[in-house]
Amino acid sequence: MSEIVDYELFEVPPRWLFLRVETADGTVGWGEPVVEGRARTVRTAVEELLENYLLGKDPRRIEDHWQAMYRGGFYRGGPVLMSAIAGVDQALWDIKGKQLGVPVHDLLGGATRDRIRVYQWIGGDRPSDVAEQARAQVEAGFTALKMNATEEIERVDDPATIEAAVTRLREVREAVGDEVDIGVDFHGRVSKPMAKRLVEKLEPHEPMFVEEPVLPEHNDALPEIASHTTIPIATGERMFSRWDFKQVFENGAVDVIQPDLSHAGGITEVKKIAAMAEAYDVAMAPHCPLGPIALASCLQVDACSHNAFIQEQSLNIHYNETSDVLEYLADPSVFDYDDGYVQIPDEPGLGIEIDEEHVREQAESDRDWHNPVWRHDDGSVAEW
Repeated sequence: MSEIVDYELFEVPPRWLFLRVETADGTVGWGEPVVEGRARTVRTAVEELLENYLLGKDPRRIEDHWQAMYRGGFYRGGPVLMSAIAGVDQALWDIKGKQLGVPVHDLLGGATRDRIRVYQWIGGDRPSDVAEQARAQVEAGFTALKMNATEEIERVDDPATIEAAVTRLREVREAVGDEVDIGVDFHGRVSKPMAKRLVEKLEPHEPMFVEEPVLPEHNDALPEIASHTTIPIATGERMFSRWDFKQVFENGAVDVIQPDLSHAGGITEVKKIAAMAEAYDVAMAPHCPLGPIALASCLQVDACSHNAFIQEQSLNIHYNETSDVLEYLADPSVFDYDDGYVQIPDEPGLGIEIDEEHVREQAESDRDWHNPVWRHDDGSVAEW
């Protein structure tokens, strides 16, 4: 047995946390356990998992370790604990694949596809210049885009706010034509009454999906919202386990789930969530506005999940102002995008090689990213 002997955590720009786990035979696995804006909180949770349980253990028993990390705490679930488990789980799969000389997807049943389509973000937090950006990204080879639907929005807002959102989507559709898909992210900023109005008004411009039309704590409203449109409903980036997804599968309102491989328990859990979704004829588009380890983990699950249809990725996303995905890779070509697709990595483990020297250099810089706190005109806090 080659037990786990060491680990290190690196907070790196723009807003990521990397985990390095090493075994006695010198094998190194990487994970990305982070909640955006709460990296230091998750760091502490990861340290508790490693120090109190995993150090000295056999890394091969991934399912058992997952169950122990999850069920070993009387209080469980939620973004912090599940993100900590996710990053550890990614690192364990990376180790196992490297020790056996195969990509992780080979250990999960093998690939069902050679490549997967990706989409590119446009427009920023407060969406603007979307038509021009859309044209540029389509010229760069992307065939799918995503943008925020609105900036901050009142619980019951005026017709001009609705029309502004419709106009943005119409301008993008006119700029790129009908052969390009456009996802519209409500980002949980929109209340139920406004979501019902928006989905009806956006429908003529045929978005690929509307994402998080309401906050996940209001998922019980999704069937009513879905009754107002034929646009596919997507959600799931703030849902952290298969138990969180049970309701949306059972009520039939969601067409696309978006679990995050760095938040929803890692590779082990998202593979199970994907299988549950397939039983309900629900597609999967994993959430990933994060770094290269999270993206590589997504691609491993995409490879062996027949219902995965498109992958989010964060190259040039508006959050990545100081550093970007490819800068942390020894070989950035692993994420080359061709005709709007990325190849499934086939090297051992997660299929990427982290530039450890660059990670250590970047970890020395000061960073403490937090999302902005927005306010309405009356001074009350708005959803970001």
